[in-house]
Amino acid sequence: MKILLFGKNGQVGWELQRSLAPLGEVIALSTNSQDYCGDFTKLHDLAETVRQIKPDIIVNASAHTAVDKAESEAELAQTINCNAPKVLAQEAKALNAWLVHYSTDYVFNGSGSTPWTETDETDPLGVYGASKLEGEQAIQASGCKHLIFRTSWVYGARGNNFAKTMLRLAQERDSLTVIDDQIGAPTGADLLADVTAHAIRTAYKQPNLSGLYHLVASGETSWHGYASYVIDYAQKAGLELKTNLSSIASVPTSAFPTPAERPKNSRLNTQKLQSSFGLTLPDWNAGVARMLAETLAS
Repeated sequence: MKILLFGKNGQVGWELQRSLAPLGEVIALSTNSQDYCGDFTKLHDLAETVRQIKPDIIVNASAHTAVDKAESEAELAQTINCNAPKVLAQEAKALNAWLVHYSTDYVFNGSGSTPWTETDETDPLGVYGASKLEGEQAIQASGCKHLIFRTSWVYGARGNNFAKTMLRLAQERDSLTVIDDQIGAPTGADLLADVTAHAIRTAYKQPNLSGLYHLVASGETSWHGYASYVIDYAQKAGLELKTNLSSIASVPTSAFPTPAERPKNSRLNTQKLQSSFGLTLPDWNAGVARMLAETLAS
């Protein structure tokens, strides 16, 4: 099996290089790759890369994920999040290859408190969500075999993330102020990568599994709850912090105005994924604890 991976230096792409390796030959590209094009703004070159490599599986871990910047970079977000995946889907169809693609809870408007299912009506609040939704639709319309995974609140042990930011601020400040009315499930890039590898292995032999799936860790919390878990874990591990649990104030989203509106309900129902692929998704805090243990040990 030959796998072409785009976005190798991102949080998910980094983990995918590990998880996909046992499946076959992995050709991993970044925006700056020299031998082949991994730049999603160069659509013709992107198509040519797929034609030259002739992969069995294309995995797209590239995206324009700067939610606020997307509001002022709508054309760039559209190119990277919609037009480029459309090109990959068309080339995958021509090769009879699979396309694996990642999307987001931002395709929904964040209303209510019920976890979103794959069949719920979409209604993105901003440019980022709209461009990701159009990317999904372009892949589906192409007729290629595909796995689209909607996820949310992604973090990786490599690079910056919310937990590391909270730890840094808690060492510098006597108190923290964190949003408490956005609800979701922190989801590790390693979990996404491992589930992706399992799903590819299964779907490759069962093409009827082609489709759209929600993929997040189990359970739910707010950003305030997430921060509190991180601070509590670090204190119990012996890290000296100026902030303690009682000095983490909770505030509504309106306290931190941003160019792009955030969905308040980021819950995703993962029953379809779990039943289709025979999986049990771990609770969000198990992955965060593992990431924190690695972070604090380094």
